[in-house]
Amino acid sequence: MRAIELFAGAGGLGMGVSRAGFGTAAVIERDRYCCDTIRENQLRGMEPLRAWPLIEGDVRAFDFRPFEGRVDLVSGGPPCQPFSLGGKHRGHQDNRDMFPQAVRAVREIRPRAFLFENVKGLTRAGFASYFEYIRLQLSYPEMDRHPSEQWPDHLARLERRHTHGGFLDLHYRLVTRVLNAADYGVPQRRERVFLVGFRSDLDVEWAFPEPTHCRAALLWDQFRSGEYWVRHGLPRHDQPPEFMESRVGKLTEKPALPAWRTVRDAIADLPDPQTNPLAAAKYPNHRFQGGARSYPGHTGSPLDEPAKTLKAGDHGVPGGENMLLGLDGSVRYLTVRESARLQLFPDEFVFHGSWTETMRQLGNAVPVGLAELLARHIREHLIRS
Repeated sequence: MRAIELFAGAGGLGMGVSRAGFGTAAVIERDRYCCDTIRENQLRGMEPLRAWPLIEGDVRAFDFRPFEGRVDLVSGGPPCQPFSLGGKHRGHQDNRDMFPQAVRAVREIRPRAFLFENVKGLTRAGFASYFEYIRLQLSYPEMDRHPSEQWPDHLARLERRHTHGGFLDLHYRLVTRVLNAADYGVPQRRERVFLVGFRSDLDVEWAFPEPTHCRAALLWDQFRSGEYWVRHGLPRHDQPPEFMESRVGKLTEKPALPAWRTVRDAIADLPDPQTNPLAAAKYPNHRFQGGARSYPGHTGSPLDEPAKTLKAGDHGVPGGENMLLGLDGSVRYLTVRESARLQLFPDEFVFHGSWTETMRQLGNAVPVGLAELLARHIREHLIRS
């Protein structure tokens, strides 16, 4: 099976799709720093990027028609700044909204399935109509918008088609859900909306995979059994923080699912880049970055919880979301390597560019392991069909 990756960024989603067993027909990305990151890892022989056909360019100028009938999955993360809670909230009025190009790719390629990811902000009330517009466009990609047609008029036309019941030649059955990456073994509380569609002629029955990890199990391991502290060679902390006491008190038996993974779980074996820079230098992109400070709403990620959502930032890197909060209350910026661990990139994966630039790449990435889980689940259903 083959896939095309749009808006590839540093390659988190694409890497997960490749690891799930899809061959890569094309990887498209316009940002030169992201392309340099992919190319550098290709030169290092990094799998599965080594054989990716990388195309550096604007997706709006790309002709997808030669791939019709040759691709099973179209995947990508259309730029999320138009819908991000940290952005300007312009949505469809923002020229960075690339969902029309995602729809065009589906229309021209006619893949058996697609997988798209975006920020949770896309689902909030202020974007409800536009989110429905995106859903209906992906469901009926052949119903293209007329040159002079405003998007609300196009939405009304799509709604009439949808309620009429008759399907066009190309129709997709679409499901969407906001997933928390921590529920799937990622050491980060990262909520994103995923849109998955299957071509209607395949008659696929699909649902998002159930969570594989849970918060209750972490609380049990920390404040009931103490296994968490023993694993890390630390004294037991039997008394939970005051705001967790009620939740911990309700736990009567160990949950069946494994525990959420914490920042400590992800980075405990990495040398501290501030106190041990020589040892830290043995790891790619693991260098101390000074200047971190805490302020209201930006207090860093505690070691013994999943990290807060890594963010790319509208102008540079926002301090609080990409900081580590020490047990003594001190804060420092996460290194690129530590942030890569939180996004499940392998240690051999090297990021190209300045600290600010590489953190932007990581803030925009899809956690590799979550991408692989979803893509593998899609591939299994395509095989059955």
